[in-house]
Amino acid sequence: MNRVLSGLKPGRVFEIFEDICAIPHGSGNTEAISNYCVEFAVKRGLDVYRDDFNNVIIKKPASGGYENSAPVVLQGHLDMVCEKEPGFDFDFKKDGLCLKTEGDFVSAHNTTLGGDDGIAIAIILSILDDDSLSCPPVEAVFTTDEETGMYGAAGLDVSIITAKRFINIDSENEGVFTVGCAGGARVDMSVPLKTEVLPKSAYRIKISGLSGGHSGTEINKGRLNANKLLGKFLAELEKVFIGEIYGGSKDNAIPVFATCVMASDEDVIVRAAEFEKQNRVSADDGLRVTVERCRCDRFFDLESSNKIIGLINALPFGVIALSRDIKGLVETSLNVGIIKSCNDNFSVSLSVRSSKSAEKEAIINNLKIIGGDFGARVTVRGDYPAWEYRQTSPLRETMTSVYKRMYGKEPCIEVIHAGLECGLFSQKIDDIDAVSVGPDLFDVHTPRERLSISSVKRTYKFICGVLEELK
Repeated sequence: MNRVLSGLKPGRVFEIFEDICAIPHGSGNTEAISNYCVEFAVKRGLDVYRDDFNNVIIKKPASGGYENSAPVVLQGHLDMVCEKEPGFDFDFKKDGLCLKTEGDFVSAHNTTLGGDDGIAIAIILSILDDDSLSCPPVEAVFTTDEETGMYGAAGLDVSIITAKRFINIDSENEGVFTVGCAGGARVDMSVPLKTEVLPKSAYRIKISGLSGGHSGTEINKGRLNANKLLGKFLAELEKVFIGEIYGGSKDNAIPVFATCVMASDEDVIVRAAEFEKQNRVSADDGLRVTVERCRCDRFFDLESSNKIIGLINALPFGVIALSRDIKGLVETSLNVGIIKSCNDNFSVSLSVRSSKSAEKEAIINNLKIIGGDFGARVTVRGDYPAWEYRQTSPLRETMTSVYKRMYGKEPCIEVIHAGLECGLFSQKIDDIDAVSVGPDLFDVHTPRERLSISSVKRTYKFICGVLEELK
């Protein structure tokens, strides 16, 4: 294996991270990465548990002098979001990532990097591998399918976990301690439609060039949604017949592309140029609306085409409400992540987030009403709870003390709008004391994702320092 990350520090962390990147491990495809973790534990004589969800728990005994210390959980998730640049030939189910370094950053060629959350797995396995580290008993918890609904954490039998102190390594800003997060759910809509053969010339419209990003942490940055833009463009045309339509690939990623084969009596090429100019914003000044002629023999009939256009435009997107308790925090949001036509059906997948369970349910109920207006079947999946802020946290106090000693400044303590598995674990384990940290990651869930090398070094040193302090 040609090592791209050889020479980076900490060496063991990046060596393991490169191993992980060579293993396909998208959501729903976690058996191989789960095997890697199990084999890692077996080779080192550590106790290991694996369940039917491919979750893995590895236990490392206390080091000398820490035999009477309470255990601590180190936790991350095994799956990654699989996004690639449009047209790039890459199969996430069988291809390893093509890594590259530039300055202080590690990234992958034309794909997501999976630093969310592969770097957490690499950090934790490195700690398990380091016999020189002074620390209490460590319970390493690796969950699966976090990105599609936290299904691994939801299905995990936590009776094997004895620790109440819980360090999650799934945050993306060094020096930020996350101590609460939003809950969420996925909502799917399916609309039955009718098609007909029509002798019409067709156009293929493509929306591209957008920034996209995480539908939680970047939902308030004014970034455009390709699916919503495409719906808006189609709504501005007269008498549209849709042949096929699709956009986005993950319900929890702001979609960067959308395309549609359609017919209209208007000059679509001219209208597309005008639309591109009118809808470009500073957050997405790379917006491109392109049109090419194509062939299509079968279209959805006019009523069905209008249903597709109407539903896309009726769905809310972006920030729904801001918190009244924490200034600047998004309380409730909605992302129109995936639209897709297939045969005689049109489907939409959305990601709902809220730090208030009542507001989350209200949004879901509103989506059911909207879907019902267009004859859609609406289902809800992957419902996960919010993680509420804990006023008293000895773990947070210890971690803050270590951070101040190492870096000479206070960490930022925050509650975030993205979802973290800490919410599920706090629901399953009584009196859990949890904090989430992580190194600097940028543009996660997009092909521009990159990981700071220097931040990984500092974060690893910090976590090791915290473990030494937890007597």
